[in-house]
Amino acid sequence: MKKIIVLLSVLFFSKLAVAAEPIEGYWTTIDDETNTQKSVVRVYEYDGKYYARVIELFKNKDATAKIAGAPKIIGLDIAWNLQKDGDKYSGGEILDPAKGKVYGCEMWRDGDNLIVRGKIAFLGRNQTWLPNKNYTSAAALTPQIPVE
Repeated sequence: MKKIIVLLSVLFFSKLAVAAEPIEGYWTTIDDETNTQKSVVRVYEYDGKYYARVIELFKNKDATAKIAGAPKIIGLDIAWNLQKDGDKYSGGEILDPAKGKVYGCEMWRDGDNLIVRGKIAFLGRNQTWLPNKNYTSAAALTPQIPVE
């Protein structure tokens, strides 16, 4: 009986060790080509899934996404349906608003930073989003997935 309790304790605490770190909050995205700040994104949870909404653009604040209806990028959910999966959040999708393309998406913490991976099958690329302390929590958001 003691061995079973010890085994269950080890399994429980090892699961805690690989639990995903929280990703909710405000993040500054960095342009891959110019290495400059591009936008502020708020990652939020809704019904057990995680979403990312553009809150601010540093340039061209009236930019629109290249998708049906050409919505403004500010206020647009660019990632949706991510779920905790071990030490990552996965199973979601991410929109590249400049190209109008949707990719599979994973997110995970690397220290204070958030790593965001857009992918097709096993091929993809990572972006590092930096924490943004200029914003504070706001009202709850309801997802608005821009493409289906």
